[in-house]
Amino acid sequence: MLEKHAIKPGQSIELLKELHILTQDGKLNQDSRRKLKQINHLFQFIEPLLKEVQSVNRGVTLVDHGAGKSYLGFILYDLFFKFHDDNSRIFGIETRDELVEKSRLLAKRLDFPRISFLNISVADSIYSDALPPTADIVTALHACDTATDDAIHFAIERKARFIVLVPCCQAEVAAVLRKNKSASFSANILTEIWRHPLHTREFGSMITNVLRSLQLEAHGYQVTVTELVGWEHSMKNELIIARYEDLPRRRPAERLNELLNSLGLMEMSQRFFTPL
Repeated sequence: MLEKHAIKPGQSIELLKELHILTQDGKLNQDSRRKLKQINHLFQFIEPLLKEVQSVNRGVTLVDHGAGKSYLGFILYDLFFKFHDDNSRIFGIETRDELVEKSRLLAKRLDFPRISFLNISVADSIYSDALPPTADIVTALHACDTATDDAIHFAIERKARFIVLVPCCQAEVAAVLRKNKSASFSANILTEIWRHPLHTREFGSMITNVLRSLQLEAHGYQVTVTELVGWEHSMKNELIIARYEDLPRRRPAERLNELLNSLGLMEMSQRFFTPL
């Protein structure tokens, strides 16, 4: 028998089996119990955003970048979207053909008509006509390296109300730090922070998310950075939630550019574009 409160009311047992959260005989083992807890924890962050959009719109448009097996999209549809008979839609963006096709077949089998999947890259999605001109919520969970930045670009272009990011595999900034280390070592004491290779990797990962947060603020978003506890048993556990509030942009844009300049990262200013 399933634990009390482990499965939410109305949650699809078939879906949980397909996602290997439940065994085929409907049981929870220790690993699947932990996975279900993680998914429910993530839903707690996103559900209030869905409700807020729903309160003012006739439906919610959510675009999930780097969807993979579409765990997030299917769980959101099952726990929220299927209970609302309106114009709400979920779009999953994924480049791997086999995963897109499996997700399409599963959506059809579960009779989830308002979730669809596009076989394109996050970068190509930014200006794709296959997606609506605006998006209410944009998500990117473990979209590797620059795909997270492309998701931010997409969200800004599509005027997203909310952005939910769990970044991972952030190598680009670390590579630039490493490349310019020798040139800046004698001139900038801050170079000591990333002198050792391990520190280069860790500092590069952290500063990437600092730059992303400043970039979002420079486009009028209010940004919250917190932990997503226990997600995938990974050190990549940072959760960034951005809410568009049309806040003043100049100060964070200036700070972002100052930081890029101080760290020898000005060649990356195109990646972390700002309105200035």
